[in-house]
Amino acid sequence: MTWAELLKSQAEAAYASAEGLLTMVTDDDLGWKPETGENWMTVGTLVRHITDACGASCKGFVTGDWGMPEDFDPGKLPPSDMLPPAEAMPTIDSIDGARRLLAEDKRTALAMIDQAGEDALANRPASAPWDPREMPLGQRLLQMISHLELHKAQLFYYLKLQGKPVNTMHLWSG
Repeated sequence: MTWAELLKSQAEAAYASAEGLLTMVTDDDLGWKPETGENWMTVGTLVRHITDACGASCKGFVTGDWGMPEDFDPGKLPPSDMLPPAEAMPTIDSIDGARRLLAEDKRTALAMIDQAGEDALANRPASAPWDPREMPLGQRLLQMISHLELHKAQLFYYLKLQGKPVNTMHLWSG
């Protein structure tokens, strides 16, 4: 199996189950967050984060376009800005909008895998604005798919805590 085949297979599965979980969220759920603890994202904030958890960063790794100003230096950001508190993160207004953004993010992720090509996926070193260590580009893209998978699992537990009828199969199938 090649890097591209592995990445596409993992991405397709992650997006399919995320799409399936989104069908269980209503616009009325967007303000919900767990009652105990602190710094929880609302469902709307979490869903918004899911919609750019993979493809946007894949684009950054492949093209170098992170969507930031040219003179931006992440090393000069205070840690609080690199990982803002949940209430400072963007949210989503509607699940229909979230579905459109998730589909767009999926198209971007798959296009970036194709654009990178097998040689770059296997051999091109890549670092991240949040992690200067170099590793193969394919490994970085796999991390971004994992990022999506982790947040879709978070949504799964949010749904479970709300009493929605979710089970383990919702994590693994669309």
